Amino acid sequence: MTKGPRDKRMTIDEVVATLEDGITLGIGGWGPRRKPMALVRAILRSDLKDLTLVSWGGADVGLLVRAGKVRKLVYAFVSLDSVPLEPNFQKARQEGTIPEVVELDEGMFQTGLHAAAQRLPFLPTRAGLGSDVLVNNPWIRTVTSPYADGQELVAVPALEFDVALVHLNRADRHGNATYLGPDPYFDDLFCLAAKRAYVSCEQIVDTAGLTVDTPVQRLLISRMMVDGVVETPNGAHFTTCTPDYERDERFQRAYAAAAGGTDDEWAAFEERFLAGDEAAYQAAVTAFAEEAAR
Repeated sequence: MTKGPRDKRMTIDEVVATLEDGITLGIGGWGPRRKPMALVRAILRSDLKDLTLVSWGGADVGLLVRAGKVRKLVYAFVSLDSVPLEPNFQKARQEGTIPEVVELDEGMFQTGLHAAAQRLPFLPTRAGLGSDVLVNNPWIRTVTSPYADGQELVAVPALEFDVALVHLNRADRHGNATYLGPDPYFDDLFCLAAKRAYVSCEQIVDTAGLTVDTPVQRLLISRMMVDGVVETPNGAHFTTCTPDYERDERFQRAYAAAAGGTDDEWAAFEERFLAGDEAAYQAAVTAFAEEAAR
């Protein structure tokens, strides 16, 4: 009898249980947009440490850095958009608590993802030429074109991950996943650049349902890229997951105020929102929203 594609459904905790200290972890999404925050919160609750974190960063970076779980950070920016600089990240940079930091030009970051996705050691680009990126990262080399133009180009090393985490709107139980919002945010490259990739999603649907109300071109992630899929409703909160929901600006303001405040203010935020499991987080978020409606 011929078997169909494997059922890759997992729980949040089962995904985190596959992770190990010291791994290189790529987190998809873009700043405060469609981040796999339920998985990030589970990592926050875990004993994982010494992570190399690679991200177009938002609160994912801020939370894990504040918790002391990051040994090395590779990033192009760390922003919440309406809060230009993620405050937990800002605090860590100002206090020098991230042991190793690599800041790349956004074009270089993308080029590194493409190199890893294509299983190449590097790819050339003009991005970064003449900038302090090369001054601050002297290990990044340049190459000369072997053709008649003889141009000098930056040889961006592949951004390879042990594990990638991404969040999309819909997925099936095999790991095929689609985005419904305006931008794919390079999540497919994150999955291709990793040895293992896990997708969280707002809803797991039948495979045929992935293209019922959206073009097939939005089927961004193939099951061949994915090792596990997790249904996490509201799992990108407080980042966007358009069109399912937009960024929770009121919550983000509370987060930013606590992160930029005193240690006691941050401890109170943690106690209210981050001390329990994902169900407790979602219940606390619901209560927070209900307070505003009174």
